Amino acid sequence: MLEKIQETAGFIKSRVQTIPNIAIILGTGLGELVHEISDKKDIPYENIPNFPVSTVEGHSGKLIFGKLGGKDVIAMQGRFHYYEGYTMQEVTFPIRVFQALGIKYLFVSNAAGGMNGSFDIGDIMLIDDHINTFPEHPLRGKNYKELGVRFPDMSDAYNKELRLLAMQIAKENNIKLQHGVYVGTQGPTFETPAEYNWFRIIGGDAVGMSTVPEVIVANHAKMKVLAFSIITDLGVIGKIVEVTHEDVQEAAKIAQPKMAYIMQEVIKKIN
Repeated sequence: MLEKIQETAGFIKSRVQTIPNIAIILGTGLGELVHEISDKKDIPYENIPNFPVSTVEGHSGKLIFGKLGGKDVIAMQGRFHYYEGYTMQEVTFPIRVFQALGIKYLFVSNAAGGMNGSFDIGDIMLIDDHINTFPEHPLRGKNYKELGVRFPDMSDAYNKELRLLAMQIAKENNIKLQHGVYVGTQGPTFETPAEYNWFRIIGGDAVGMSTVPEVIVANHAKMKVLAFSIITDLGVIGKIVEVTHEDVQEAAKIAQPKMAYIMQEVIKKIN
């Protein structure tokens, strides 16, 4: 595993002039943020040694280098999911490569179903915390001390300082920003009404099929994380309707410019 991480990091270093300390993961329907990145250079996943390849519609599968908010960034246009059949180590492999490249900040986005009755489709939710319901943990197995401690702390999994900064930017620009707890599930089915209700009872505000494994590994790697969910469908009793992947993509596209603006402004303000 360590050899694969170093091989992949070495390949990336040989292809770009500048290695940033900020990485961004773009979720379903949220790949348009790359249009805000200037001086772009992209590397398709299939050209990167040891990288999985995204198989989901709405995930184009490129690693993009450039500038956003005046800072050098790496953006993953398309991520990997447990439901695609990948192991947790494969799902989170890019985070390990980011660690080897010296990434300090990780920005994450996803499309999610909202269970909070105050949410509307198209809302942006700042993730305050998460609940992990995946059947496999990304840190299960041998722990490599080069990557992190055996029992990492998760009390500030979503960095408080970055969240406060995002809230301030949203307020100054009259952008409606919800807050909540994200429930990570394995998928690929959307939730039943009873599951939505259960996730709400245990403290969830939104539910999706990604993010949690990546955030766990990012914390293991001592990265500071900021994450957003775009509420693309509702799992609120009385408001549940049939939902398709295309519906999720469309709702994400409409909401993403506001999320992109917040991300860009946060990036401007961090060192």
